[in-house]
Amino acid sequence: MKNNTYAQIFVIYLRYLLGFAFILSSIVKIQGLPFTGESGVDNPINSAWHYFETMYQSGLYWRFIGVSQFIAGSLLITQRFAKLGAIVYLPIITNIFIVTISYDFHGTLVITGLMLLSTLFLIYWDWNTFKILINKKPILETRKRLENDTIWQITGLVFLLLTPIPKFFTTQKASIFIFLALFIVGIIALVIGFRKRKLY
Repeated sequence: MKNNTYAQIFVIYLRYLLGFAFILSSIVKIQGLPFTGESGVDNPINSAWHYFETMYQSGLYWRFIGVSQFIAGSLLITQRFAKLGAIVYLPIITNIFIVTISYDFHGTLVITGLMLLSTLFLIYWDWNTFKILINKKPILETRKRLENDTIWQITGLVFLLLTPIPKFFTTQKASIFIFLALFIVGIIALVIGFRKRKLY
């Protein structure tokens, strides 16, 4: 399966997607801003909105969560450090998933559940490398993996630079333009990556 080009492409873009989600949601936390427009002060103490308000009011902890998400997403999106990114990503998304179970987040539970399953899949994908963590000898792969090609690493760097930008714009048009640029970059990388793979 790991030798299949389409499976490798899927993994590469799954890393982009998960990294994108964390980086985007981390910016407001790093800035010290509330995650939602609604204040949770007047909501019941066992509600999701009150929980968010409590974390936001903590200040340092709120920023710490943001920085942690940014690091995990950035590592994942680079492809070069994606294995480390998956390890860092797992406890954070597991915590988020448990929070969505504990509080009434409606459809968010499905999204965080899929993100957790995706992260577990990435861990499974690189299990040959991670075996060393449980004192088992890792298996060295001789076949060149697509993720090691510079095109995907450059694309990851471009994504890393472009992804936070929409959070700094108040106009919807600017955000749409950036998201469109991200989409175009992703398509261009896919075309170039396939062409290089075919030549290889």
